[in-house]
Amino acid sequence: MIAHIEGVIAEKFLNSVIVDVHGVGYELTLTSIDFDAVSLGETHKFYTYHQVREQSEDLYGFSTLAAKKLFEMLISVNGVGPKAAISILSLAVPEEVRNAIANADSTFVSKAAGVGKKSAERVIVDLRDKVGIPSHYGSVVPATKALPPDDDALDALIALGLPLKDATAALDGVDANLPTAERVRLALKNR
Repeated sequence: MIAHIEGVIAEKFLNSVIVDVHGVGYELTLTSIDFDAVSLGETHKFYTYHQVREQSEDLYGFSTLAAKKLFEMLISVNGVGPKAAISILSLAVPEEVRNAIANADSTFVSKAAGVGKKSAERVIVDLRDKVGIPSHYGSVVPATKALPPDDDALDALIALGLPLKDATAALDGVDANLPTAERVRLALKNR
């Protein structure tokens, strides 16, 4: 399995990019948020999900490990495929999507292209208890409570093998202004 790819963005088209890694081009499908954040000629690292089917092989890229794990949770829901999961993750940064699921906001999830009301409700029912505690309620994000969308400490805890729910809960109450290593240490101590 291809876990991550790091290289130069050689081409961009239709929410996909081609990442040149030492002369080999890998086509990655990205969320619209990640797609908008990259520019031609820049070097980027993407965590990848490699889907092998009878007719094709597809690579999906994510700027954070937390986004990849949330994608994997979404495609585990019956009736939600990779395209629908990418569409859901394109609604907002991964933390906002995770928070919407934790708050049982099926209206937010159903705004994704190709995701109907029943699919959105199925996502909520299947994943609400798996994504962790809500970081905030409603549309206002308290600065002391919300995790940043590219939280390195969250990524580190997930890389250490903690599920997204446990990693989120472990970071709850840990000062976000501390260095990443200290936040990880305190989160592991608080478990």
